[in-house]
Amino acid sequence: MAVSGHLSTIGNFNILHIIFFSYIGAIIGTTITYYIGFKLGTPFFEKYGKYFFMNQNRITKITIWFDTYGTKLIFVSYFIPGLRHFTGYVSGILQVQKRIFFIYNCIGGMLWVIVYVSIGRIFGTKIEHLLHIISQYSFTAIIILTVGCIIVFLIRRNKEAIYKRIRKLYR
Repeated sequence: MAVSGHLSTIGNFNILHIIFFSYIGAIIGTTITYYIGFKLGTPFFEKYGKYFFMNQNRITKITIWFDTYGTKLIFVSYFIPGLRHFTGYVSGILQVQKRIFFIYNCIGGMLWVIVYVSIGRIFGTKIEHLLHIISQYSFTAIIILTVGCIIVFLIRRNKEAIYKRIRKLYR
């Protein structure tokens, strides 16, 4: 959507058409997944969910998030990568009221579309420069992230030994 927003700055697309069709696509997609979850329920997903990344672990995790944050998670899920794709299914499985689902889904979908299309529109011609910079430094960023993840992993794995050494230093 950001790329479409960018293309609207150079005259290839109309910004209102981008927003409209992106919104309709987002709402139709999540509504279909809601009805699939609503009609088929937990037994279907326990048996066949693994074929489309809806295994029991993911259902449990999203259900816990629903228990923690309530139905407002439907609204917020649009902005959490990877979550928006499964919220419709779990909303249906949990039998969230249709009216509540549609209200949060429609508002969240509209805000999500407007934000991402606007990002592309605001950056306009600068997006090509940003993409060039990202591609130029992406290898370095990947190395830094990998090293950072390894350090975090090693610290978590050996935190008791690290705590003991720190305690010895301050005694």
